[in-house]
Amino acid sequence: MNSFTLTHFPHTWFRKRITPLEDAHLPVTSKALQYGLGFFGGVRGYVGESSSAIHLFRLKDHVARFLQSARILGVSVGYTPEELQDIFVQLTRKNAPTVDTYYRPYAFADSTDISPHYLGNAEYTFALYMLPLGDYISTTEGNAVCVSSWHRVRDNAIPARGKLSGAYTNSALAKQEAVANGFTDAILLTEDGHVAEGTAMNLCMVRAGTLITPPVQDDVLEGITRDTVLTLARDCGIPTVERSIDRTELYVADELFFCGTGAQVAWISHVDRRRIGAGVMGPATKHIREMFFEVVRGKQKKYAHWLTTVQI
Repeated sequence: MNSFTLTHFPHTWFRKRITPLEDAHLPVTSKALQYGLGFFGGVRGYVGESSSAIHLFRLKDHVARFLQSARILGVSVGYTPEELQDIFVQLTRKNAPTVDTYYRPYAFADSTDISPHYLGNAEYTFALYMLPLGDYISTTEGNAVCVSSWHRVRDNAIPARGKLSGAYTNSALAKQEAVANGFTDAILLTEDGHVAEGTAMNLCMVRAGTLITPPVQDDVLEGITRDTVLTLARDCGIPTVERSIDRTELYVADELFFCGTGAQVAWISHVDRRRIGAGVMGPATKHIREMFFEVVRGKQKKYAHWLTTVQI
């Protein structure tokens, strides 16, 4: 079962100011709603050893990737990276969270014209909201997943390296199919049959002691948690390789796990009802998972530069 709640914090950033969440509205005629003309991000904030501070994990990198989505669409959000980071800090202080928190930055075409074939205004409207969030999918129990019949969107159709709103219909179709068939989540393949990623998270595989993950050219999001996992693995002596993965390699892997801002580090016990490895969390996954949670909670000083700490 998911441990997250849909109870949002009461204040949001909307139309250039902090405002009550219930006052942040879009018209039904919005181009963003009609055609999915927007992009978003996801940032985690972890409570430290005391509840008087929260650590925003790799905020600078998340903001940079958010603005990368804007460049892919050829639009602007009207803020510098530093200004966006400051908005996160301002809203955190206003909402004063005392639990682990998820941040959703969102930018959208603030237009109501009917045309679907134009991306909208050159400057998109920026919004940010927060909600309490524990596990999105289980990080302690093994996840049984399937290979989806839906292919991952291609870079020359809807670029997967951008978190573009409309593209997530692809993820929704795959997730719906997986859950309907009794699985936790799904793994999508590229059009040429290589492993891409999960419905909203990257994928890592361990074979013969080496951590392997699909390259960014295989229609995956350039994941910040993915980069974190690769860094932690290398730092603790686990060899890493970025290369294409065949579907059947999943079945013979020693270990598999998802990684992402939402998923964190979530191990996979079965793929297409085939047990992975010994059917328990493998040693590499366990070590990386433990390091990850120490890092995000400020217990590893070596990685303190990844944290933006806000006093509540």
